[in-house]
Amino acid sequence: MNDKTTHFGFQAIAEEIKQKKVAEVFSSVAQKYDVMNDLMSFGLHRLWKAFTIQLAGVHEGDRVLDVAGGTADLSLAFARKVGTSGQVWLTDINHAMLSRGRDRVIDHGFGLPVAQCDAEKLPFPDGYFDCVTVAFGLRNMTRKDVALVEMHRVLCPGGRLLVLEFSQVWKPLVPAYDLYSFKILPWLGAKIVGDPDSYRYLAESIRMHPSQEELKTMMENAGLDRVDYFNLNAGIVAVHRGYKV
Repeated sequence: MNDKTTHFGFQAIAEEIKQKKVAEVFSSVAQKYDVMNDLMSFGLHRLWKAFTIQLAGVHEGDRVLDVAGGTADLSLAFARKVGTSGQVWLTDINHAMLSRGRDRVIDHGFGLPVAQCDAEKLPFPDGYFDCVTVAFGLRNMTRKDVALVEMHRVLCPGGRLLVLEFSQVWKPLVPAYDLYSFKILPWLGAKIVGDPDSYRYLAESIRMHPSQEELKTMMENAGLDRVDYFNLNAGIVAVHRGYKV
């Protein structure tokens, strides 16, 4: 693969069209995104996010950036932690997803700043945030290495980046996990959303995402220090954490 192509699931495509194809996926699933998350993960995504929030160590008065924040699960939790003296930015590149997140934030009584932006070109100054998070968004980005450098850039010294993402599952579970991913997920997508293809892409994108060790190395190459990771549910997902020196 050369530097002008990337993966969209199992397909090799030109870099310049991936963003459009990913946008089509999330615009299609936005209305049922939260319902599908609960069904697909049997509600476990809530525990994964709660663990990520705990690891983040956010305190009152902190500034937090939620990259690819979608329907605002993490943003809402962080808003409760930073209080009125802190700040949480909800961002996403996809308008449909961001609109859902903005509405949820308002419905919960918070006035968080919201920005539609590309994680590869974050519209924030250097060293602005105490914590940056990206949950289930990194694998959809065209140039993950560029996005990680940008997230590192906007962190203040001592700040931390948390990446919650699907990862490589424990090998003995691979056959059952593949059956679930490639048969049941598209079936659920067809029944609930009317879009099996988007959930087939989801399963494929997970397989193409870097392994736990590979992502750790990518974060180190982006400038992050003391990078570690935590496997959850036999590696179905992993939380990576790194610090800015």
